[in-house]
Amino acid sequence: MERFKRMTPPSFKGKSDPLMAESWLRETEKIFRAIRCPDEDKVTLATYMLQERADVWWSSLLRTRFEDGAIGVAWDAFVRLFRAKFVPEHIQDKMEQEFLSLMQGSMTVLEYEARFSELSKYAPHIVEDEHRKTKKFVMGLKPSLRTRLVAFDHRTLDEALSAACRQEGEMEQYLEEKKASQKRPIATFQRQDKKKIVYQTPQLSVTVSNSQVPSIRSPGVKKVCPHCGKTHGGSECWLVAGRCLKCGSSDHKIKDCPRLQQGAQRGAPAPAVAAAVLPS
Repeated sequence: MERFKRMTPPSFKGKSDPLMAESWLRETEKIFRAIRCPDEDKVTLATYMLQERADVWWSSLLRTRFEDGAIGVAWDAFVRLFRAKFVPEHIQDKMEQEFLSLMQGSMTVLEYEARFSELSKYAPHIVEDEHRKTKKFVMGLKPSLRTRLVAFDHRTLDEALSAACRQEGEMEQYLEEKKASQKRPIATFQRQDKKKIVYQTPQLSVTVSNSQVPSIRSPGVKKVCPHCGKTHGGSECWLVAGRCLKCGSSDHKIKDCPRLQQGAQRGAPAPAVAAAVLPS
């Protein structure tokens, strides 16, 4: 008793809170494991911490059912009676269904095992058989772990737990190494992309509005005069004005043009009127 008290065990007053009742049982059993309490002493020590409504319930049960023979009550029997009183049946059914459908999901193997063990007490028909309990544990693991463990017929939960933790560690190491090996190629690929973008950007920015580029005008095409058939330009046709078709003078005609006479004196043939070059 003194060793038990030194562990400051929690008391339980019988409040209608299933979670509080389960917590009291869990803490009490933890102390029993710590002090290596013999099974025959567990009920006596645990019921010493019952108070108020819970103490009244146990005292009444001793008188009516056990005839004050608390020493002869097994711990497992006490736990069943305690849960029947302070953990309603519908809560136990809910916990049992949660255990039956429990999957590892995003939990680690150790987190999954802790939840598995906590809920397993609500499914005694499974956990009483070590092989069935172990199989239930393995089938609830992640698919990546389950496929590796299901090939081995683990006979105990401890064996399955050890194998699952080992496989989980190996998978985490593999993923870390794979992630590290991919860092270098990814960085190189990104640099290549950046170079490609830098190279292409000037090409994409070549487009300029018409106002920024000086227009290159092609030489103007002179219109053909409807009177003389020549492209002489200007606003006045020498043929219509009666001017010299060689020099444009109004004092003489082309046949009397001094330029033609000068050309004739040098021996150059005089051009025909039709072939005269009109001034531009």
